[in-house]
Amino acid sequence: MKNLLVLLSAGALLGGCMTLSGTYQLSLQDANGQPMAKNMTMVAEGGGIYTMRNAMCATYPHATVIIRDLKSGEELKSESPYKC
Repeated sequence: MKNLLVLLSAGALLGGCMTLSGTYQLSLQDANGQPMAKNMTMVAEGGGIYTMRNAMCATYPHATVIIRDLKSGEELKSESPYKC
């Protein structure tokens, strides 16, 4: 039983450690889906999106952060949209 618990815990921890790779563009929208800060987009590499997202939310606490893959232009569905 103890081995099963250890195995399940390890699986849960590893499943939560998603590593992002690539370059992403972060932008802000208001509640109506309109761009908030004119010409304000940030670019982050991999897991750096979380630092940028948190900084944007600290500045604009009621915004929605949209994260897109810089190469494909597709929204990062696992993390976007993110409501601050």
